[in-house]
Amino acid sequence: MPDMSASASLAMTHLITLAEVDEDKVTPGVLGFIVFAVMAVAVWFLMRSMNRHMGRVDFKEAPDAEPEASGKGGPGSGRAEPQRG
Repeated sequence: MPDMSASASLAMTHLITLAEVDEDKVTPGVLGFIVFAVMAVAVWFLMRSMNRHMGRVDFKEAPDAEPEASGKGGPGSGRAEPQRG
């Protein structure tokens, strides 16, 4: 390489070392970024959909029927009694 100056030769040496890939170093690269971005957008859409559906839910409880006069706990009376027999 007699035609190249010393600085050009030094610059080419640095470019070559930057272009070398370390086989022990693992990086996600562009594909990893794309997968991460797609997953983030999917989670955002799912959260938005969940918020819409939760807004439509009616949490009002139906009024309870009048309690029975006999005092025994029937289904839904809110009173627990052991079974006999």
